[in-house]
Amino acid sequence: MNTETEAHSLLLPLQCCWVALRNVPFHSLGGSAILTSDLESKITRGSFLFNSTSVCCLTNMLFILISQIPIGTEIEGMNILGLVLFALVLGVALKKLGPEGEELIRFFNSFNEATMVLVSWIMWYVPIGITFLVGSKIVEMEDIVLLVTSLGKYIFASILGHVIHGGIILPLIYFAFTRKNPFSFLLGLITPFATAFATCSSSATLPSMIKCIEENNGVDKRISRFILPIGATVNMDGAAIFQCVAAVFIAQLNNVDLNAGQIFTILVTATAASVGAAGVPAGGVLTIAIILEAIGLPTNDVSLILAVDWIVDRTTTVVNVEGDALGAGILHYLNQKEKTVKEQELIEVNVEAIPNCKSEGETSPLVTHRNQVPTPASTAEPESKESVL
Repeated sequence: MNTETEAHSLLLPLQCCWVALRNVPFHSLGGSAILTSDLESKITRGSFLFNSTSVCCLTNMLFILISQIPIGTEIEGMNILGLVLFALVLGVALKKLGPEGEELIRFFNSFNEATMVLVSWIMWYVPIGITFLVGSKIVEMEDIVLLVTSLGKYIFASILGHVIHGGIILPLIYFAFTRKNPFSFLLGLITPFATAFATCSSSATLPSMIKCIEENNGVDKRISRFILPIGATVNMDGAAIFQCVAAVFIAQLNNVDLNAGQIFTILVTATAASVGAAGVPAGGVLTIAIILEAIGLPTNDVSLILAVDWIVDRTTTVVNVEGDALGAGILHYLNQKEKTVKEQELIEVNVEAIPNCKSEGETSPLVTHRNQVPTPASTAEPESKESVL
């Protein structure tokens, strides 16, 4: 009797919940799960007897409900977006400190320079390393033709993205601000574009770009020498495009389906990583590892990107320097427009301040007569009068 009473006290709360859900047909439970009015009356009177079938149905129902609750999974690797956000917030905080934060800023600058020196040393051994990395990857692939075809599609997609961005998007932005033909502006920059295509370096193209944009397009040197050096370091829209394409290519190569959250992560990380990319050949490839870590993809496939980067990097650099030049052109136009408006206002003020000399001459003839220079006829008139007398 005691065992039956304990079972009743333990099962009563579950039975009450079961009565509240009595009208819900759970067809997937494999049996009838609807309580009758007799069972409800027994629960109400407190005289419910142990029923193993009801307990099994309730257990199955709870198991199904719990199994439908989504459970998050953790991705192994570094939290790249967290590191990027922390770096941005730390930089703003150090700038707010003023002189107290200068010491830490100088430390990070020195650390960055030392890292770049190490990277320059490593770059001397990159050709040998890439050869072995690509060789090992080719040996691992079961279908080499599929790999070569996939790389060809990756190259085509990257170049197509650069053509659309550099040939349509950027000229439309320039036209929207200036209402001028953007291609006539770009026609004077053939030499810098050829230099960018040949060297794959935004920094190496900078002197030629400054010279041509000042001499051929008439951009103010104060604007060009301020915007272009900053753009060669920060404005890397071509690199952001090819990094997104490379991340999607590696995901497809590993048969990984990217969801909307991962695609958004790629966009944000590629934009932030391209800002810190160096303006040297293959400078954007190093940041692809950051994007791959952010979405949980293997980083050893970057060797395939390095093998064909010498092709894609040429159009990447051309798009980068084109964005810098068009940005300087837009700023020059806005500056000239504002300058013209201010000059027009100044001319109107000067016209209003000019005195009316004609009205002064009519109202005060004695003053004007006194200031007049005597003519020779007037000076000779007294002599003629004296001779007559």
